[in-house]
Amino acid sequence: MKYSYYPGCTLRNKAKDLDRWARQCALALGFELDEIKDWQCCGGVYPLGSDEIASKLPSVRALNDAKEHGQDLVAVCSACYHVLKRVNDDMANVPDIQTRANNYMGLDKPYCGETRVLHYLEVLRDVVGFDELKKKVVNPLTGRKIGAYYGCLLLRPSSVMAFDDPEDPTILEDFIRALGAEPVLYPYRNECCGGYISLKDPDLANSLCDRITESAAGFQAECLVTACPLCKYNLAKSGKLPVVYFTELLAEALGIKEEDK
Repeated sequence: MKYSYYPGCTLRNKAKDLDRWARQCALALGFELDEIKDWQCCGGVYPLGSDEIASKLPSVRALNDAKEHGQDLVAVCSACYHVLKRVNDDMANVPDIQTRANNYMGLDKPYCGETRVLHYLEVLRDVVGFDELKKKVVNPLTGRKIGAYYGCLLLRPSSVMAFDDPEDPTILEDFIRALGAEPVLYPYRNECCGGYISLKDPDLANSLCDRITESAAGFQAECLVTACPLCKYNLAKSGKLPVVYFTELLAEALGIKEEDK
């Protein structure tokens, strides 16, 4: 199975490991990530203004490229996935945005939201299957207690993202179990880490992250796992728990060694 792949800017610099492990694990699991050529930054934040057409165009371009290749579009970064999926919903359901974006881009055929946008975790759950993933684990993470951290962007708005139950998600916990570890449930796993407010008001962001990491540690988690580079950055600054990317755990469980990457 081949997917169009949108890595995004952060996976080209601060989150290179998230990208590298994703690619290697995909090959080990029998699917291929076909990187879109000449992709542009998604913007990192979904543009709420309905008149902000220009800021939606990079996502439309990526979505249309996947359509032209007849492939679903996969993202690994939570922020990229969030922006791509919401812009895709605009192009399918908001006629004004759809018309103006298509007029601006001058495509041979208008793009109307035909591409299916998937997060890498959805591929693991819905295509590979966690039962099959478990069979491919050669280095089970037995005895490890790991807290899932979802944050905001994967889950909300739930009517558009449709990723998991926004109040009681399970996909990361099921992923952790498939790797042989024990998922730790704690109250703040789907609460905001502060996001980009860490630039404007670092004290507020730090207090939010302290609450999250202290809660997870209180429930005996030894580390947190996330799909979001910004969440990883914010949470790691608290210094209370190690924070790792889900692809890092996946590579470890599949026996992919550093020299293989």
